Amino acid sequence: MTRVLAELWRFVALVVVSLLGLQLFFLARIALMAVVDPQSTAFQRSEAWRLIVEKNHIDWSQQWVPYERISPQLKRAVIASEDAGFAEHSGVEWEALEKAWERNLKAEERVARINAEMERRASRQSQHKPAAAAPSRPAARAQPKVVGGSTITQQLAKNLFLGSERSWARKGQEFAITFMLESLLGKQRILEIYLNSVEWGEGVFGAEAASRHYFHVGAGQLSPYAAARLAVMLPAPKRFEKRPGSAYVAGRAGTVMARMGAVELP
Repeated sequence: MTRVLAELWRFVALVVVSLLGLQLFFLARIALMAVVDPQSTAFQRSEAWRLIVEKNHIDWSQQWVPYERISPQLKRAVIASEDAGFAEHSGVEWEALEKAWERNLKAEERVARINAEMERRASRQSQHKPAAAAPSRPAARAQPKVVGGSTITQQLAKNLFLGSERSWARKGQEFAITFMLESLLGKQRILEIYLNSVEWGEGVFGAEAASRHYFHVGAGQLSPYAAARLAVMLPAPKRFEKRPGSAYVAGRAGTVMARMGAVELP
């Protein structure tokens, strides 16, 4: 029994040391980002690998530009669209997370009811089919539309270091990295890294590449409307890049423009 307990404590100690070592690794990487621009993010590397596997080549566009060469209009538009309290919060908007959690629970309950009704209908239809009839394909199950309450800092934490899987452990690590970013870098540097590394379409990363790809100007020359349109694309860039001038993007951009004047820049 004593030997089992000793082995258990040894295993627990190993897990704790490993977790502490991982946090120190993240801390050192973030501290380095205070003076060195990150060359890539975990999300970018996973996207590059996906493109190689699926298409056997990479169409990639990214060019780092310093904070002062990014249009203030784009900074305001992204904050207005993605994280209105960016300048004030400490990295996490707890109220926004709570609201997102409640909305996701309601969405899951609604989809569960829809799927249950679809299964009942399919069962009734199969009971009335002749025995010799070919079996019908199962209906595709509906999936809940998940909404997030993540801040710009949380999005950056996830893009820099983490995968896209959803779990409590990954979310906890996201919070830890978020607070490291806020403590070591400051708001202006966080926004600079975010705008230079975020995805704006397949293989299009950062404000400079997005500005040239969609509007044929540099990131410092964007008009308020162009900046608002880019900001609107951020939640689903691969979907919006197919129709960047759609009625939804244009209408949502108008809403973002109306909010930009009240945005406080770091």
